[in-house]
Amino acid sequence: MNPLPVSLPFADRAEAGRRLAERARPFAAADPIVVALPRGGVPVGAELARRLRVPLDILMVRKIGLPDRPEVGVGAIAEDGHVSFDDDALARLRTSRAELAGIVRAERAELARRLATYRGSHPSPRLTGRDVIVVDDGAATGGTARAALRMVRRQRPNRLILAVPVGAPGAVRALRSEADHLVVLTVPENFHAVGEWYRDFTQLTDEYVTAVLAEQRVPAAESDSERGVRIRAGGDVHLDGDLSVPPSLHGAVVFALGHGRHDPRQRAAAAIVRRAGYATLLLDLFTESEWRRANGTSGGIGPDELGDRLGAAVRWLRRASAVADRPVGLVGSGTGAAAALVAAARHPDDVAAVVAQGGRIDLAENRLAAVRAPVLVLVEGNDPLVRELTEWALGRLGGPFELRVAAHAEHEPEGGDAWRAAGTAAAEWFESHRRNRQ
Repeated sequence: MNPLPVSLPFADRAEAGRRLAERARPFAAADPIVVALPRGGVPVGAELARRLRVPLDILMVRKIGLPDRPEVGVGAIAEDGHVSFDDDALARLRTSRAELAGIVRAERAELARRLATYRGSHPSPRLTGRDVIVVDDGAATGGTARAALRMVRRQRPNRLILAVPVGAPGAVRALRSEADHLVVLTVPENFHAVGEWYRDFTQLTDEYVTAVLAEQRVPAAESDSERGVRIRAGGDVHLDGDLSVPPSLHGAVVFALGHGRHDPRQRAAAAIVRRAGYATLLLDLFTESEWRRANGTSGGIGPDELGDRLGAAVRWLRRASAVADRPVGLVGSGTGAAAALVAAARHPDDVAAVVAQGGRIDLAENRLAAVRAPVLVLVEGNDPLVRELTEWALGRLGGPFELRVAAHAEHEPEGGDAWRAAGTAAAEWFESHRRNRQ
């Protein structure tokens, strides 16, 4: 019953969204919109919406589980207040609707809390007359997807599409009648749980969801263009990146990341920098195979080698026609912070300014004195050891610098507000030093 041969498991939810995009593209015609089911459906929906260049929003649905077995779904409640029950499951489990009244009240309260967190003052999306693509990271029983589809149907869409990367055979059969079109990449006969079909099935946070939505709400200019690029960084190493060029161009900024160019928090910060008139290159300093082998660590690749890779990207960017004669700034996050300083030291004529967020910049100690570009360091939180090491490194820089504690970072280490503040600070830093060079 597998509708399409795919390589499994998916690397993560973002990869699954990218694979879904081409299958869903024919259904995005009449004022289309993607609505994702938080939390797991959000990174899938974000990638699909980005590639289809359509809006993204959320649709809240909460599963109703048994009192003593909350993982067993016997119904769902949608954000418009409608409750649907699986009466066959209730009969089989000898449970009445009345016994679930307390759980329904609790799930209503949690649904309202999440709506306030995710959507804030933003209104619910208009779905009437539109092609609506409902997205989740998988369908195990189909209960939450069914409640979501029925809610959308009540708003009279033009077409209703359900898009999921993977689903259980029974769930897929049951959901076919609920949508006008069903897009599913694989329906394994040996399906047990959604998470087993992903290598990375990290538990997501509310802050992650708000960061994704924040990126989508930064308006894109009409002629913004984004394309994937692959940059040779020496030998057999080729780095993957996403290059976006706004219509009004002051310069270019490379976001040096370990392996996080699809992270919505990084993309939210990059969108703000782009709105200030800078092309952005979100660059993974590790290859896919290196990152997988190292299991998310540095894998023995030090700041000097990563700085060389980043330098190769800077040289490539300086040759790109759109930004060839523009100043280049670097934003280094985590592992990329020290690499950004190494690249600035080795390419003083190409790197105009640096922003380092998080990470251990002291690891670039052998190159600090050669850094002439102005450096802004955003320290996340007030860890005394990190602060001491950062101040030690700053004292050895060969050019001007500024140290700031990132706003709210100690309270919201993964929050959208902190990353938006970082994007704003970076845009202001590059703009002020661009003007100083003129």
